[in-house]
Amino acid sequence: MREPSMSPKPSYSVENTGPALPVGASLRGWLNHLQQSGRFNIVRAGTELRFGVAAIANRLDGQSASLFLRPSGHSIPVISGLLSDRQWMAEAMGVESSRVLARFEEASLNPLPWQETEDAVCQQVVHRDVDLLAQLPIPTHNEHDSGAYITAGLLITRNPRTGVQNVSIHRLQVSSHNRLGALLLPRHTLAYFQETESVGEDLEVAVVVGCDPLTLMASQAIVPIDHDELEIAGALHGQPLKVAKCVTNRIRVPADAEIVIEGRLLANTREEEGPFGEFPQYYGERAERHVIEVDAVTHRDSPMFHTIVGGGLEHLLLGGIPREATMLAHLRRSFPSVRDVHLARGGVCRYHLYVQIDKRSEGEAKNVILGALGGHYDIKHVVVVDTDVDIHNPTEVEWAVATRFQADRDLVLIHESQCSKLDPSTRDGIGSKMGFDATVPLAAPPMRFKRIRVPGEAEVELAEACQLAGEDWEQLLTHSRHD
Repeated sequence: MREPSMSPKPSYSVENTGPALPVGASLRGWLNHLQQSGRFNIVRAGTELRFGVAAIANRLDGQSASLFLRPSGHSIPVISGLLSDRQWMAEAMGVESSRVLARFEEASLNPLPWQETEDAVCQQVVHRDVDLLAQLPIPTHNEHDSGAYITAGLLITRNPRTGVQNVSIHRLQVSSHNRLGALLLPRHTLAYFQETESVGEDLEVAVVVGCDPLTLMASQAIVPIDHDELEIAGALHGQPLKVAKCVTNRIRVPADAEIVIEGRLLANTREEEGPFGEFPQYYGERAERHVIEVDAVTHRDSPMFHTIVGGGLEHLLLGGIPREATMLAHLRRSFPSVRDVHLARGGVCRYHLYVQIDKRSEGEAKNVILGALGGHYDIKHVVVVDTDVDIHNPTEVEWAVATRFQADRDLVLIHESQCSKLDPSTRDGIGSKMGFDATVPLAAPPMRFKRIRVPGEAEVELAEACQLAGEDWEQLLTHSRHD
């Protein structure tokens, strides 16, 4: 391993690191795939890291991924928008769009233990004299963000008792040359940290920036504590994920990653962090938060820095799709009538859950609502509909609520419950939750809720029927009267 005193100046090229199936199992292979299908833009050198990268990435949001050459003159390029469309996630997995949730559920239920290697490209260059902003091109995204943030970093920790790892994504503010401010919500990372802090010890961490799309998705799985998401990533790859031990601690990281930041969550230390533009399209407020002290930065010879623009489609969907899969599995364990779930974009892919059921008994929809609200504290509003309603079409869901819901009998309301702390309408994460039973009563007369339908509509060949659309309509009317 090479240990330079300064950041190297690598040349950049998109290269395939070898055969990989599915295509999302390799970051560089995925970029090739997007480029070959016209969904990859290379942005001229010199885009500003402060707002410039985010501005262009947002304009291309959902249309193409972006690669920024020499942003603010930095030798390491920035990439963004890797997973900003639902269909792209299906392609990355190598499945049809309709199979995305099922494939993710299979991987979550059948994880593959990772395989350790000493041949790790993520450790080709090692910096022990850390200067984060000099060594890495870390952007500032939104207008009132408190500074540069690492937004696509997989924060990996390990249970201090069992050694089992946890993988998640947290916003990480660059606070100094070797410190990061971290927002830790009440999840597994915080549980691990609280255990070490209770005895006055720091918690070892690694932040992985720039990994393949499947590992990114796996990091967002909603699984019980002490389930290593890198093993779910292996299942999505179809083979054990290769990992390497960090150079300064015991954390194992994806060996093919672009960049790894190694450090410790400091016990009994809090510093100011925020504001930061979050997924609800508001700023997370400034407050005293946890601190990571960085011990080393390692990376490839020619790395890329992945950033996710706060509140953009990649931010929403990356958290939304894996949550749908794990929520579907959670509900089906108790309610076999559940057919599909969807976290709506209007609910920032976190707060509004639509559930489709094949209703068998009255009261069932309300039980499903309660199960969904208990599945994750982020879920705020649940709408349960019948199988004739397309839950991926918000107009259809709204129609079901408008025509099948009555508040006096179909509303479930729960007060003073744990909610998302990033929802500005809550009281420090405490608020109300609501469920809508928008299903048809089983005893309703057959014609009362029968949807209107025009026979043969779906079979019409429009191109053939409307082949005269470009003709002079007045002449056609005249000729048709005489035919």
